[in-house]
Amino acid sequence: AFITTKPLIDNSDPFSALAFRFFIVTIGFFLFSLYSKHKIFVSKKNFIESFFSGVLFHGLYLGGVFYAIDKNLSVGVTAIIVSLQPILTAIFAGPLLSEVVTWKQWVGIILGFFGTLLVIGFDVGESIPIIALIASIIGLAAITSGTLLQRKIGIDIPLATSNFYQAFSAFVFLIIVTYLFESPFINFSRDFILSMSWQIIFVSFGAFTILQYLINTGTASRTATLFFLVPPVSVVM
Repeated sequence: AFITTKPLIDNSDPFSALAFRFFIVTIGFFLFSLYSKHKIFVSKKNFIESFFSGVLFHGLYLGGVFYAIDKNLSVGVTAIIVSLQPILTAIFAGPLLSEVVTWKQWVGIILGFFGTLLVIGFDVGESIPIIALIASIIGLAAITSGTLLQRKIGIDIPLATSNFYQAFSAFVFLIIVTYLFESPFINFSRDFILSMSWQIIFVSFGAFTILQYLINTGTASRTATLFFLVPPVSVVM
């Protein structure tokens, strides 16, 4: 996802690209819910929970990532910053979720934190634009909050239905942000179409569904530590 973000924002403003993505994803999960005969209409409580999860995961997190890369923060550094999520998740998983974080996990978390500091170094304000850093930190806070919230409330509706409402809430949120802060445009070039297709099919329908499943069936802290794999893979790609 990080690698295909750059071609998207080269051909669009960051929020229009995301709004377009989640418009398609909303339709996709709606049709899949109908096909699989999952209930579409849910309780007010389930709707509110899914709505806020969608805003955190897809609106603020991805919005922060896309905006940071749009403001010339490198894909690798952006991935490293938001992949500090395991540290924040481990800190709050105990008091909020009553999860036990093992000493081995803490060692890995601490190493990940200092590795991030080494990469960022003293480049803030120079090769790392401050506005981009702030955007990536907002994204980091959002995905951490989303992970903790999702684990705390769980999902008592079908995953496809929850994903439908999450995608819909992200679409609404991103449309509002686009018209408040950007001059919307999309250039449907070959690079845009290929990158968007990847993000819709393999990231939104695939990876985020897997993430939701892992959060709901495992622990928040263990699931979050997988994010430490994102920076090296992104940098190598």
